[in-house]
Amino acid sequence: MNGFYPEGKIYKQPENKKCMSSLSALADAQVRETVLEAPVIMCDTEHNLIVDLGCVRGIIPRSEGAVGIDTGSTRDIALISRVGRTVCFVVTAFKTDGNGKTHAILSRKRAQELCREYMLNSLENGDIIDAKITHLESFGAFCDIGCGNIALLPIDAISVSRISHPKDRFQVGDDIKAIIKSVSDDGKITLSHKELLGTWEENACEFSAGQTVTGVIRSVEDYGVFVEITPNLAGLAEPKENVKVGQQASVYIKSILRDKMKIKLIIIDSFDSNYSPEIKYFLPEERITEWDYSPKNCYKRITTKFCG
Repeated sequence: MNGFYPEGKIYKQPENKKCMSSLSALADAQVRETVLEAPVIMCDTEHNLIVDLGCVRGIIPRSEGAVGIDTGSTRDIALISRVGRTVCFVVTAFKTDGNGKTHAILSRKRAQELCREYMLNSLENGDIIDAKITHLESFGAFCDIGCGNIALLPIDAISVSRISHPKDRFQVGDDIKAIIKSVSDDGKITLSHKELLGTWEENACEFSAGQTVTGVIRSVEDYGVFVEITPNLAGLAEPKENVKVGQQASVYIKSILRDKMKIKLIIIDSFDSNYSPEIKYFLPEERITEWDYSPKNCYKRITTKFCG
């Protein structure tokens, strides 16, 4: 267990619990600088985080609560919002108070630094990692990619099927898979996601002409209505009155044209609902170097190359 996972991933793992089963086990974890995870039960008036380790209480001093707290680039709300949630940390010391009680001194900041160092030095563009959605904006989704380190997943990299807002695809707290798309000179990591949702052919083979299926209306144009039937597959339906973006639709599949990478649809009915096509991952290996969405005989190419 290297612990370099989004917060919430390792808390219930046996090795994590074993490391917090006793003071001696915590001391061993300190020597190895093992990343552990436990719930925050309180943020005191000085914004120190109090952590329940089971065998003893842990204290994360405010300055050790996150990378950037001491410089002001990370606001204290990032600490306060962890109450009731689990956080990653390493044990840095033990202290005994005036009543003879021993407390473990912890650092979430150090866990984040170890995770970031590992990612920048050991991972490459195209590597597939675990991520957790932490915040949604119109331009993309922010993801915890390990120990509270945040990376951006731009909206155009979420899926091939276009969406108006990341909330059309995700909710805060969702555990997802993502790909390291690029790392900037200042170490900021950008993610991609659509390459894990399957090619056009992999999605289209689940459907046949003559079927009536469920979809979501993603765009209404003068010449037709785009309906998403999987997160990486949308078809064009004939124009229809009184339909709106975001509505669920039942659509009849009129034809599937592989050489043109098109699916022709007819909208049978549309109505308001919270339906969204289920995310299904097509995970090839641990990394992707090049991805081709298009069918072999199609003149139009949609590809991604993850370079070094």
